[in-house]
Amino acid sequence: MRLVFFSRIRLAACGIALLAGVSSATAESSHGIAMYGVPALPPGFTALPYVNPDAPKGGTIVFGNLGSFDSVNPFVVKGTPPWQLRFWAYESLMGRSYDEPFSLYGLLAESIETPEDRSWVEFTLRPEATFSDGTPVTVEDVIWSYETLGTEGNLRYRGFWTKIDKIEQTGPRSLRLTFNDTDRELALIAGLRPVLKKQQWDGVAFADADPSEVPIGTAPYIVSDFELGRSITFSRDPDYWGNSLALRRGTNNFDEMRLEYFGDQTVLFEAFKAGELSAVREFNAAKWETDYSFARVQDGAVVKTEIPDQTPSGMTGLVMNTRRAPLDDWRVRQALIEAFNFEFINDTLTGGNLPRITSYFSNSYLAMGSGAATGRVLELLEPFKDTLLPGAIEGYELPVSDGSERNRENLRRARASLEEAGWTISDGRLRNADGEPLELRVLLQHGNLGEEEMQKAVEIYAKALERLGISLTTELVDGAQYVERQDTYDFDLTFFRRALSLSPGNEQMLYWGSEGADAPGSRNLMGMNSPAAEAMIRHMLTTSSSEEFQAATRGLDRILTSGRYVIPIWQYATSRIAHDANMKLPESLPIYGDGIHFMPEVWWSAAD
Repeated sequence: MRLVFFSRIRLAACGIALLAGVSSATAESSHGIAMYGVPALPPGFTALPYVNPDAPKGGTIVFGNLGSFDSVNPFVVKGTPPWQLRFWAYESLMGRSYDEPFSLYGLLAESIETPEDRSWVEFTLRPEATFSDGTPVTVEDVIWSYETLGTEGNLRYRGFWTKIDKIEQTGPRSLRLTFNDTDRELALIAGLRPVLKKQQWDGVAFADADPSEVPIGTAPYIVSDFELGRSITFSRDPDYWGNSLALRRGTNNFDEMRLEYFGDQTVLFEAFKAGELSAVREFNAAKWETDYSFARVQDGAVVKTEIPDQTPSGMTGLVMNTRRAPLDDWRVRQALIEAFNFEFINDTLTGGNLPRITSYFSNSYLAMGSGAATGRVLELLEPFKDTLLPGAIEGYELPVSDGSERNRENLRRARASLEEAGWTISDGRLRNADGEPLELRVLLQHGNLGEEEMQKAVEIYAKALERLGISLTTELVDGAQYVERQDTYDFDLTFFRRALSLSPGNEQMLYWGSEGADAPGSRNLMGMNSPAAEAMIRHMLTTSSSEEFQAATRGLDRILTSGRYVIPIWQYATSRIAHDANMKLPESLPIYGDGIHFMPEVWWSAAD
């Protein structure tokens, strides 16, 4: 994901090597860069392949968010801003095409250069790039943004800063970042950092900024109005500097976008039915079939649209906290997976319409596949064979029930696994050698859209565990308690969702790396500590070969899945959107399907 723009001298020096077949990961094209190979879009491309380049501008759309917000600064640690704010009102040096696994094209930067080993990256800014107040974007702004976000900003930005050896101005409009780590993704990550205006924060401690002060950005939209906790309005900037860019043609078409906040999903849905909201995403396949026959659907004012994608399933389900006994025993975790009657629960809650997640990268060419590991995947895993759990090399598949509520065969296997781990029935309860009963708690957030189905699934699951002598209790807490308890790992099981891309990279270490096993507030909720997994991730980040990358990712998928850390539920391979009929979308769809990059970015209004 690196845009590399070579000077004429560098091109001349490299010409022979390029003709000799130097790895395409060198990203010799000056107009864009891909993580592996070359960008799909040629020099001089006129628009992204999944947009309507002639989409009209205009119209207002309104979306609903759950909960509340107390900040309009998405770059600091303090406060909870609208999650869309970072994406709608701020830009970076490079922009992504979501019809490719990981390719970038120039946005604030007109060019990028990086050597074969990608030990450094250099960007040259566009002379026409300006902030929304009309002042030019300078190298000083960029360097200040990277350093400030890396040292005082939200934790999501700080990890990258530790990988920078130095950042320096190299010309009137150019800067270079030199890295201290061998990691081919870093130059691409550098291109995706947000750029803020330094002068706005002169004399102000950025980390302690007033939560009601909106950072000045460079994007097509600006925050034009807000009421903390209630609503926020984004207006399209008529003087936006990048209107003529190919990367922006046919995008950001609505004149105004507004977010309204609601206390729970029921109230939000009723507001949509009444025409107060423009669109909603529905995650429950059964509700999609039964709850969307209200009057505005029948008279054509609301349209139902389904958007498929070709990305990995990611992982959604109940994650088990291996920091706590007995969940540190993989045999107990296997028993809990056996007892989860997916086929019955899926049929009960979704009408059986959603397929199960079978691994972290299922639904993609990065998935581990069935059966034993072979070829390069096997070679990568073999040095760790003595530490891997059963199934990593031999092959691992989730249990399948007969679909009946009793699930007898799977429960028999669960009992056998528990007995092997030292748990036996006494007085109707499952107890260990010290007579202690097996009691588990599931932490869920009250009113969270994604967890409403999980609450119902847990109710069914708890009855199955009762037959094994296990007590499962649900703890519903508010958002603040939920975050605090997850940050301190105060749970046995909790709702888990990790979306994964076709180009997994540094974020994998945040999700599964040992540094997060005990550090409070990490993304590693299961507490896994696997040298084998970290070796796969390092190989993914350092190889220049797409074949090696795929092999390492498939190896990681095997380690994660056979680790039995999560009880998977269903995957959302198709996005379901109900929307006003005057909201239109392009005919061509990106491989990443629906998301913040798709709706509302490439939609438009056909209203008079």
